Amino acid sequence: MERTTFSTHKIAVFSSGLSRGSNLSAMHSYFTENKLPIEIALVIFTRPDAPAVQLAKNLGLHYQIVAAHNMPSFESKVLELCQQNKIELIALAGFMKKLSQTFLEQINIPVMNIHPALLPKYGGAGMYGMAVHNAVFAAQEKESGVTIHLVDPQYDHGNIIAQETITIQDCNSPEEIAEKVLKTEHSTYAKTIYQLLSKR
Repeated sequence: MERTTFSTHKIAVFSSGLSRGSNLSAMHSYFTENKLPIEIALVIFTRPDAPAVQLAKNLGLHYQIVAAHNMPSFESKVLELCQQNKIELIALAGFMKKLSQTFLEQINIPVMNIHPALLPKYGGAGMYGMAVHNAVFAAQEKESGVTIHLVDPQYDHGNIIAQETITIQDCNSPEEIAEKVLKTEHSTYAKTIYQLLSKR
């Protein structure tokens, strides 16, 4: 009888600006606690002063600081890093930069993003963080949620992989919506990454 070998999937997480790293932390916990064959083998930050840098240190994750002022230079560097680390999937977590068609073609692996609303509503340029929740609250929506999608050269536009809908009728402010949606992000993103990698 042949012995089956289970290989560990290596993923990278990209974050920009002053990210706190809550999704990074949730991914690490999910993969570790469930003993899944997924390793966060590389974390890319665009600023050395991002709070999530300390989180990566605390978790013992391999990380790199790559400035994103010049996106062609950034993409060239992270392409090289991903290839060196044999990355199979990139998960964007608080990454606000637009990746080019050239990069997406050259990297040739799934690049995923999580958005704090039910796309295609409340997406596009400028729609991130509290801007999304402010718009959802102002529109008096009864539901919101998270969308996980593949990345293409347009903001919040790629093929949708998963959506999780939650009721927000009990939320009395954009901040309450944000808190509820963030919890849903934490319970959804890592699980969806695992499901996608399991099919490859």
